[in-house]
Amino acid sequence: MAFKPHAPVKMDSEAEKFSGGHLQVPQAWGTSNLSRYQTFLFAITCAMAVANIYFAQPLLESMAVSLSVSPGTIGVVVTATQAGYAIGLLFIVPLGDLLNRKKLILTQMLLSALALGAVGLSQDWGMLLGAMVLVGLMAVVVQVVVAYAAALASPEQRGEAVGIVTSGVVLGILLARFVSGAVADLAGWRGVYLVSAVLMVGMALVLMCTMPASTTPSAKGSYWQLLRSVFQLYLTERTLRVRGTFALLIFAAFSVLWTSMVLPLSAPPLSLSHTQIGLFGLAGVAGALAAARAGRLADQGFGNRTTGFALALLTLSWLPTALVEHSLLGLVVGVVLLDFAVQAVHVTNQSLIFAARPGAQSRLLGAYMCFYSVGSGLGAIVATYTYAHFGWVAVCILGAAISGTALLYWLYLGLTSK
Repeated sequence: MAFKPHAPVKMDSEAEKFSGGHLQVPQAWGTSNLSRYQTFLFAITCAMAVANIYFAQPLLESMAVSLSVSPGTIGVVVTATQAGYAIGLLFIVPLGDLLNRKKLILTQMLLSALALGAVGLSQDWGMLLGAMVLVGLMAVVVQVVVAYAAALASPEQRGEAVGIVTSGVVLGILLARFVSGAVADLAGWRGVYLVSAVLMVGMALVLMCTMPASTTPSAKGSYWQLLRSVFQLYLTERTLRVRGTFALLIFAAFSVLWTSMVLPLSAPPLSLSHTQIGLFGLAGVAGALAAARAGRLADQGFGNRTTGFALALLTLSWLPTALVEHSLLGLVVGVVLLDFAVQAVHVTNQSLIFAARPGAQSRLLGAYMCFYSVGSGLGAIVATYTYAHFGWVAVCILGAAISGTALLYWLYLGLTSK
């Protein structure tokens, strides 16, 4: 199969170094097959899919009452969903390099709708948990979509496209709690999942009519060979290891804030309502959207500088956040800065790992997002423990320490690469 020539690509020095200074470009990458309209459809799809993972958090009390489950046990619902998501990252996302991506995405969305419907119709504890595992498992369609967007875009557009689609992911995460609470007030907790099931079917129909046909899969061989190659990527791709380390640290910091923030806000003297607390997610949206341009900077060869600037901002964001008991405006500023910084690094990370191995987008993204899952999980655990024993200021010190560690790692890489 002949490869079409393409214009030279200005790459970040880090990606050049780790990928041998050149790109291995598949046939379909010479010109862009991704329109701006399709990019936004992908972003909306990702927002809808990832929101399914987070809908349950403000609904746990209602679920417990409805199914006669103790409050101490109902939290397993969140764990079950995250477990399904983690399994999907390792065993489903890599299929994007082996199968027809368009068919894979549409199949996942329809199966996701069935799982959401099962949650909404659950009448016992076992059925609910099983359905939530499936919801998490199918939600990894997000990563397949991001990888497909990167494959369809031209090299010059790849970072920008990834930035826009990833903004949809962040929007889904930040708005899910607010939306689920509002819908639940109108139609109950079951209504949240039934409405989402209908929307997933509707979006699948839209994508079926608009999504470009999938290119020839880049991977050959059996499914098990594909899975082995994912673990080989950890060993052979230094870009993946470096950018994965950044992902682990920044999402640990992200989880520290968003897991524990509700605690001081709902406690005296603030005692905010759930709706008021949910509005802080809107502040995070502003920061996330502002960082969407980070992918364009990576396309222009400024990915490494963008990373350093964002990590410095991430570390500083904890200073106004620590003032929450004295100034809610300080928390708003901290949330905007933190979400901007995390999103900027996240988009840059994905742009650089895609540049390192264009023929393995899905496997690289599945491997990369495992770092994200570990960081998010660890951040949530240490944040709640720290707040319970030492208070909010200690949580902010913890978040700043994690963020500062990421910044020091970036500085270390810069010194050792000279």
